[in-house]
Amino acid sequence: MDALNLPPFEHKITKSGANYFIFDILRRKNIVLTPEEWVRQHFLHYLINELRYPKSLISIERGTNYNKLQKRTDLCVYDNSGSPHMLIECKAATVPITQEVVKQVSVYNQTIKAKFVVITNGLAHYCWQVDFETRQFQPLQEIPVFSKQ
Repeated sequence: MDALNLPPFEHKITKSGANYFIFDILRRKNIVLTPEEWVRQHFLHYLINELRYPKSLISIERGTNYNKLQKRTDLCVYDNSGSPHMLIECKAATVPITQEVVKQVSVYNQTIKAKFVVITNGLAHYCWQVDFETRQFQPLQEIPVFSKQ
């Protein structure tokens, strides 16, 4: 797998047949190791170990409906009241972050209504604060750390 622009973590990779698997600490099981999953696992550990988000406030592949279509978010972080706080879209390191990717995540967030949106391919990370009243995305220099508020 590609080296990423995220802190390393103690990962557990196993092989079964032709597939490699990585242990997911939230789902507590081995997941097929794809390039996107590699980025998601790195970012998940970054959220927990560096930004101090509790595991209990993070979900993986949360289902949501948009225009009668079932969609899945890569990562969603909730605040202490259970409301969506941060929506995170992960792409493989080889996938560039384009305007189309930004549009995809902003469309998902119209339903989820998270205060922050993050897009990462493991090499580049973009974060915006969303103002739903003005429908504006304010770019941020850093991804917010966990706050108990």
